[in-house]
Amino acid sequence: MKVPVATPDITDEDVQKVSECVKSGWVSGISPYVTEFEEKFAEWNGSKYATVTGSGTTALHLALAALGLPPGSEVIMPSLTMIASANACNYLGLKPVFADIEPDTWCVNPEKIEEVITPDTKAIMPVHIYGHPCDMGRIMEIAWDHDLMVVEDCAEAHGATWKKKKVGTFGDMNAYSFYANKIITTGEGGIITTDDRELDDKAKWLRAHAFGKHGKHYWHDTVGYGYRMSGMQAALGTSQLSRIDYYINKRRLHAWYYKSKLKPLEEAGLITMPVQRENYENVYWMFSVIFSPELLSRVPRASIIAEMENLGIETRTFFYPLHNLPPYWSDKPLPITDDVSRRGINLPSGNQLTNEQIEYVCDCLKEIIS
Repeated sequence: MKVPVATPDITDEDVQKVSECVKSGWVSGISPYVTEFEEKFAEWNGSKYATVTGSGTTALHLALAALGLPPGSEVIMPSLTMIASANACNYLGLKPVFADIEPDTWCVNPEKIEEVITPDTKAIMPVHIYGHPCDMGRIMEIAWDHDLMVVEDCAEAHGATWKKKKVGTFGDMNAYSFYANKIITTGEGGIITTDDRELDDKAKWLRAHAFGKHGKHYWHDTVGYGYRMSGMQAALGTSQLSRIDYYINKRRLHAWYYKSKLKPLEEAGLITMPVQRENYENVYWMFSVIFSPELLSRVPRASIIAEMENLGIETRTFFYPLHNLPPYWSDKPLPITDDVSRRGINLPSGNQLTNEQIEYVCDCLKEIIS
């Protein structure tokens, strides 16, 4: 059996919506399909405004650009995240500062955020890693106490909630990704959500090279960006959005099935599975497990991954910590981050995953470990 780590679910309805867009001629970034997607996503998310972009990375970059933080400002984030979180800061001359994570949720630890705040700190970027929301109550308290902006990185957490409130509704600006492996997809693409009309207007202005103020179409007051989403992408996104709650529930059911099948390994102390804290709702963008130190003392993680691949099962390691990568290297210890990253693995988790495939993955993993 071949089991990919993730594949998008593109339906006939999706194809029809994209075809409708193409036939209409409204294929550019000023398409009414773009406006429709923005309005419908904002309504679903519980936000007042939304701005779509060409990728999740450009959404983060544009969100930070709209905030207008001065160069050299520090932005606190976890080191266990995709490099786009830090790169978006780097593009603007901002400095990513890394805080350690919680050992159970793998999200940034609010108490560790407070430890790294300096006079140069201007913002916090919590990342809802692998679908589990951060402790947004505590993070927002810290932001208010220290007069900091908040930009939520929701790339992996569409629909995740803290105390029944969706992520992407707490921060000043918040960014999602619609890459092909995300809960809904536009192929490539991203979106910014906010409740601040001025920030939304600024993001939309900067997104299109800062065109059009003072009634002069080709007059540009500042440096902007070519970050628009096409009408075709937005049409696909609108169609996918109509099924987003179905996809979220499907991933939660997949997680339940994974947990039931892998429970013997957890009870034997060989793996740790994802948690869902009280008052939090995990959307399990990736179903991830952490191998125990005892297990890895007998067999390397790379060997387990290789055996899974030999059996047709595609996996992913956890992200390399950003403070270990050349662009952002730091010798400051982040022990929880380093430990979790070394021992974690992402199992197949896409929208087209079946129970039969989950059962095969779990049976193979149990056999390899035994």
